[in-house]
Amino acid sequence: MAEHPFVGTWRLVAFESHTEDGRARLPYGKAAQGYLTYTVEGYMCVAIMDASRPRFADASDFVDGTPEEQIAAGKRYISYAGSYVIRDERVIVHHIEVSLFPNWVGSDQERLFEFDGNRLTLSTPPILIKGKQRTSHLVWERVQPEAASA
Repeated sequence: MAEHPFVGTWRLVAFESHTEDGRARLPYGKAAQGYLTYTVEGYMCVAIMDASRPRFADASDFVDGTPEEQIAAGKRYISYAGSYVIRDERVIVHHIEVSLFPNWVGSDQERLFEFDGNRLTLSTPPILIKGKQRTSHLVWERVQPEAASA
């Protein structure tokens, strides 16, 4: 696959979800953080979280949070990865191979895209979230490589 404008790493700038009647919400709160990476080989991965999620009480064990802590952490985090194809000048398709949300594994997730300088906006078609059809709009900013130290 030839290099194109998607290739690289992107940092989340904004994430809004809109209901059919136009109401907006912030699904991962005001402290949403995330990264999105596209490789020249045709693979992608994304991780988004609410940075204000509470930490586990016992910080010594990676997987030993209480069930309540694990549920709370998982509700404010999403991640998936797989291959991707650019369908046309407006649509990219993520072929999901691994995902925190198990129902997406093996699915194709279409995203409308738009570039504006060093920013990339990805928008979903309507997705059922909490019983309502919503569209999500994510703005990403290209991560600039750090200057090589001498």
